[in-house]
Amino acid sequence: MKFLIYGATGYTGKLIAERAKQLNLNPILSGRNPEKLKQVAEPLGFEFQSVELTENEKLLKLLEKVELVLHCAGPFSSTSKPMVDACLKTKTHYLDITGEISIFERNRSLDKAAKEAKILIMSGVGFDVVPTDCLSLHMKKRIPDAEHLNLSIGGLSQISSGTAKTAIENISKSFLVRKDGKITQLKKPLYGKADFGKGEVETVSVSWGDVATAFYTTGIPNISVFFQLTKQTKKIIKMNSFVKWILSLSPIENKLKSQIEKKFKGPDKEVRENAKGIIFAEVSNSSGKKMSS
Repeated sequence: MKFLIYGATGYTGKLIAERAKQLNLNPILSGRNPEKLKQVAEPLGFEFQSVELTENEKLLKLLEKVELVLHCAGPFSSTSKPMVDACLKTKTHYLDITGEISIFERNRSLDKAAKEAKILIMSGVGFDVVPTDCLSLHMKKRIPDAEHLNLSIGGLSQISSGTAKTAIENISKSFLVRKDGKITQLKKPLYGKADFGKGEVETVSVSWGDVATAFYTTGIPNISVFFQLTKQTKKIIKMNSFVKWILSLSPIENKLKSQIEKKFKGPDKEVRENAKGIIFAEVSNSSGKKMSS
C-alpha cells in the first residue's frame, strides 16, 4: 500500500518515518516546509513533496497518489479538518495521532460520509487512547453495568512540541469530563489518587482523548481522566481565569506556539527507551461495587 506521512518534519513524524524505513516501507513524506522536508526524506531515500493544507488543489493531487494518509501534524484542531475533507474527496483512508477530544467527536460525526466514500477515518492511533481504550473495555467486562470509569496515567514526564502546542490551545478549557453521557466542562478540576506501583499519589483531571473514545468503546456514561499531580500541573491549575484568557488570545497563543517550535525538542532516544507509561483504571456501578486494574 502506498501511503503518505504528513507532518514528517515534526518530532513524531520523523520517528514514524524512521520506523517506516526500518520496516522496509516506502511512504511519501510531506509537510509545509520544503527545506526541512528534504533534510528528513533524503537520508531515508523517500519521495517527498511539500504542501500547505490551504493549497487545496495541490493537496488533492498529492492524496490521489496514495491509498492512505497518516496525519502527524498538530495541533489537530487546526490541521485535521482540511486533511479529512480532502481525504473524503479523493477517497483516501485517514489515520492520525491526535489525543484531542474535539477531533474524535468531529471525525466520529463523519461516519456516514466515510462509508459513502468507502474510506476509514480513524483518529488516535498513537499512544493517547489505544492502551487506555483497551483497559477501559477490560474494565467494562469486569463490571458490565459500570456507570463510572476513572483512568489515571502516570510516567509521562516529557512530551513532544505538538502536544505542548495543543496544551496551549486548551489552556482556557482545561477540565473536560463526560457526565451522564455528555462531554462537560468543569469550572474546577477533580482530584483523586492512584497507585502506579510505588504507593498512592495525588492525581488531577485533564482533558484527554478517552473522555470521548472510552464512551463509544464501553458505553459507560461518566468518564474522567487523571494525570499524576506535579509541580508544573499545580502552577497551571492555580492560574486565574484572567491569565488563562490572556494566554488564549490569538497573538499571545501564536507567540507561545512559535517559542515552543523553536525551543521544544521532545524526549531524546535515551528517555524514550527507558521511560514507562503506567495506566490505572477504576470502575464502579450504582450499587457501589468497584474494581481496579
